[in-house]
Amino acid sequence: MAVKLHRCSNQWVKVKAHPCWKVEKALMDMGIEYERVPGPLGRSKRTVVFEGTEQRMYPDIQFEDGTWYREESKDMERTIREGRLMEKRG
Repeated sequence: MAVKLHRCSNQWVKVKAHPCWKVEKALMDMGIEYERVPGPLGRSKRTVVFEGTEQRMYPDIQFEDGTWYREESKDMERTIREGRLMEKRG
């Protein structure tokens, strides 16, 4: 099952401290199929993310069933690496 990773458009930033990269790297390391959805940098322009999560922060994960998952990136990374991502669906 593929998920959509909604993240900032600064895809060139690949340092552990960057929240979007931290979550994307965890998805890659765990072999989870995902689609990268880079979004606007300006928080006021993140309407898709706001409609899904009622907040304007990155990163966010959207499941195929349309539900969303959002926590602090360190918590999202831990959830992914522990193999519990699909528990957050719905």
